[in-house]
Amino acid sequence: MASDLDAAPPDFRAALLSLRDAPTHPSVRLTEVPAPHRIAPYAAAISGEVDGIEASGRFVILHDPAGQAAWDGTMRIVALVKAVADPEVGRDDLWGEVAWSWLTEALDGAPHRARGGTVTKVTSESFGELADRPGEVSIELRASWTPTTTDLAPHIAAWTDLMAACAGVPPTPHGVRTLPGRTL
Repeated sequence: MASDLDAAPPDFRAALLSLRDAPTHPSVRLTEVPAPHRIAPYAAAISGEVDGIEASGRFVILHDPAGQAAWDGTMRIVALVKAVADPEVGRDDLWGEVAWSWLTEALDGAPHRARGGTVTKVTSESFGELADRPGEVSIELRASWTPTTTDLAPHIAAWTDLMAACAGVPPTPHGVRTLPGRTL
């Protein structure tokens, strides 16, 4: 990707370089993964997993130097968080609003606009021969927003905080993480 990065527009390069030593939640492991290329001319993606808990996500940076009206800018972040939640979540009708408020709070320090997304909660209950299985609740939060600077460090920090919160990991001070094997 280094040669791809060299050919990328300066704003996209600056955005990716800002992630190099971005402080992230210490319970979240990050890995660079292939990015979707049909949505924008330039893209990068990072996968995250919460240590020891069934929670994962994806953080995608899209850049179109010509801009896109729906983005209200030239860059867009698309974030996904998936987690298995406590069964109590299945009984809470306001959980989606709570999860969305976690995103909103996490993004307070990340300059952005045009935020939107969905929160999905799936509850599974077993019957018959499977009745002994405990109920399961899984959640999925999909969001996107337009950063208003090329410094994406606060954005990835917000995403890792959100992932940890959805997984039930208590907030802790950020450690400095880099993407393994990468020289952004």
